[in-house]
Parts: sequence; structure tokens; C-alpha cells
Amino acid sequence: MTEDVKEEMFNVLQAKFGFDSFRPGQEEAVEAAVNGCHSLVMLPTGTGKTLCYQLPSYLKSGHTLIVTPLLSLMEDQVDNMKKNGEKSVVALNSFMSYKEKKQTLKRLDDYKFIFTSPEMLQQNQVVERLKSLSVTLLVVDEAHCISHWGMDFRPDYLKLGEIRSVLGNPLTMALTATAVSKVRKEIISSLGIGSRLKEIVYSVDRPDIQLRVMRVEKDKDTRLLEMVSQLSGSGIVYFSSKKKADKIAALIRSELNLTAESYHSDLSPSDKRKTQSQFIHNRLQIICATSAFGMGIDKADIRFVIHYHLPSSPEMYLQEIGRCSRDGEGGMACLLYEAGDEYIQRRLQEDSLPTTDELAFAYKNEHKLKDFEDDHKAHLASYFIKQRLSYTQANNLIQERLDNKSSQLKTLIDYAQSTNCLRENLLNYFNESVEQRKHGCCSNCTKDLIVPFSETLKDASQWSNEQNWYNQIKMLFNL
Repeated sequence: MTEDVKEEMFNVLQAKFGFDSFRPGQEEAVEAAVNGCHSLVMLPTGTGKTLCYQLPSYLKSGHTLIVTPLLSLMEDQVDNMKKNGEKSVVALNSFMSYKEKKQTLKRLDDYKFIFTSPEMLQQNQVVERLKSLSVTLLVVDEAHCISHWGMDFRPDYLKLGEIRSVLGNPLTMALTATAVSKVRKEIISSLGIGSRLKEIVYSVDRPDIQLRVMRVEKDKDTRLLEMVSQLSGSGIVYFSSKKKADKIAALIRSELNLTAESYHSDLSPSDKRKTQSQFIHNRLQIICATSAFGMGIDKADIRFVIHYHLPSSPEMYLQEIGRCSRDGEGGMACLLYEAGDEYIQRRLQEDSLPTTDELAFAYKNEHKLKDFEDDHKAHLASYFIKQRLSYTQANNLIQERLDNKSSQLKTLIDYAQSTNCLRENLLNYFNESVEQRKHGCCSNCTKDLIVPFSETLKDASQWSNEQNWYNQIKMLFNL
């Protein structure tokens, strides 16, 4: 890379993003793209992966196509770019009406940054329109979804290698926050980016986040409320149950007089956006959410993340606790664990994939699968059939997936029950070792932990005052 190009990189960094220096990993990712190298970029949650593809896009002609899994994440990223002055950006997704989609496709040449979902790329008219453009950078966000063993098995992600080929094999950047070595290899193979590849892999550890496990024998609700009452700043409480998220949000409001709302897939898109906005702008202190919440949320001062239920995997756990302390001022992640919690996750795992009988039915009645388009199990079975996999091959893949999920869950159970260093336990899964210990490290290393929050943050009483004011406004305007 010439000095002139490097100088141009830093000029764009200052002019477009307002930064004088890169965060760890960003400069390497930008240089890889500028030098025409494919890249797999694994950086911890909250370290600015979006800049890795946005900056080199300004140094290249043509269009940047960003594939991202969640519509809410897509909308947030597009909104953030627009707020920062980028007008040449659009989200092509199922939120659009037929008319809006038709108009957007017609004007697609006008947009530098085009966000879409893997499902939208299965529509012929979308792919044909993209083929007519000069896509010079393909970005695959949350790339672990490509892998059979990623956090969420998404069949349409597995087709991205084919889409890439149809688009002329553009320069590709795959982004993820947590992917073990096996998953990274599967991402590279599936996308077909093995040649001229730069792997940029940083530690998943976040030393500024204190790790805790609280083992409870009964009355988990009371223990959670006690903990929340002692914490300050913004926080997220994660649940596997939508009903439980609703219940605890109501309890926090009534028992602790704090601002809290629930967030899950049953909410309308407008309610989701409203809740996110209130949280980002400090009108809500606490979000009680399922895993549907958090990706792309641009809030640097989240101080605590609590898991009421056991997460599905170490990858998911690190993704979710990584939303804490993006400003580096300190945060706390706590897992509430009660013996038997794992049975909820096992049931969810079994419900997420077709059973042997369901798969057999699908293979014998392929013509009926179109009647179950909204059923994720039928969608997966249909994918296997279209890939010309035999019933035995498909069933073996499902059983392997279940075995892998079981292994991931066992790692988390061991973590919850461990009496050794929690950070070491978690990092061992990713074949890493502890490099830094801050704030007492974890609840097994230091028994009398203090909350590692900045003293300048609002305390709980200030949040309560804001809530009273907020409730008065709601009553005045009948909101």
C-alpha cells in the first residue's frame, strides 16, 4: 500500500467518521479490502466492525452490498449511516411494500450502500437487478450463520456462495464476533474466498466486563430484582421466554419504580423501534429481552447484562454480554443459574429442527411444503431437498447439529457450575487464554466484587426521577 493511499485512508477516517485513529483490527480489515484481498474479520462485539467495510467503500468505485440477518439490525445500520450524513444508502427488505420495492429496485444505481437479507437474495428479480450493477464489495455480516454449526442455522445463508458467483465473485468481507476455528473454515469454504484471503482474528475476551455467576435454589425473580436494585446505568436482562420477559419488566416497574420494557418477536416493528429509541436515548433504563434484541444497537454505555435463562451456546453468550461497556468504562455480566435451567434450552433445541418423522414426511410430500412457507422446519427440509440431499444425508446433518448444540450447552452448564476462573473457562472454548484481568475478573476469582462502573454515571435514584417525569408526560398526552 502506497503512502498516498494510506494518507487517503486516514483522511476518510477523520472526514467521514470523526476519528483520528483506528480501533484494534479495523486498520487491517480496511487495508485488506483496499489491497483487493478477501477477508474474514472476527472482532469482539462493540469494536466497530461496520467501519471495516464502510471506509474502504469510500475508496472504491461501484456498490457495496451488505447482507445482514435481522431486519431490525438492517434498519438500525441504515438509520445510523443516514444520521451521520450518508444519503446514498438503502435497505432492501420485506418491510417494503410492493410499490416501494419496485421503486427501490428501479433506482438501485443511485445507492452506494445496499443492505439486504439472505432471504431477499433468493428472489430472482432482486438478483437480476444486482447483476446489472457493479458490486465491488460484498459484505456478509454475522457470517457465523453460514456455518452448519453457527448460532442460528439459516439455510439461505448457505446459498450466499452461489449468489456471490452469480454476481461475478466480487471482493468479499465476512464479519463475525464469535466463531471457533471450525466455523471460520466453513465460512471461507462456503463463500469460496480461500485465495487472496486475509484472516483478521482478535480475542473474544472483554477484560472490561466483569463476569459473574449467581447460583440460586429458588425464587429467581426475587434474586434478580435484588440485583437490579443495586445496579446503576443502562442494562439488558435476557430471557428464553417472551412471557417471562413481559412479567419481569412489569415487576421492575412496579416493585423498583424503574423504567423498563420488554422486547421480543411478538412486538410490532413500530413498537420495537420505539423501545429501541427510548433505550438508546436513556428514556428506558432496562430492557427485558429475548435474543431478538441487541444486534446493531448503537449504545456505548450499557453497564450490565444479566441472563435469567441459560443461553444456547458460548458464542451466543459472548455476543450478548459484549453489548455491555462498549465505551470501555466497565460493565458486569451475570448469569443466574438454577439447577435444571438447561432443560428449557434442550427443549428449545429439539423444537428448532425437524424430527426424524417430520423430515420423512417432508421428503415424501415435497409438493405440500409450499403450504408451510412460514414454518422454519419445513423451510429447512425444503432446502435439503432442493440441494438434492438424500433423506439419510439430511437426517445425519440434523443429528450432527443436535449433537453440536448439546456440546455447546454442556460448555455453558460447566461454566455455570465451575468453581474456577470463569474467564478462563469461557476462553478455553475458543482456544484462548486470559491475557488481562480487571475489576476482580470474575465472581470465582474475587468473592467481594464491586461494580466496575464509572462514578460519573447516573445512579438508580436519578433514573427513578426520570421515570416519574416520563410517566407524567405519558399521562398528560395519553400515550
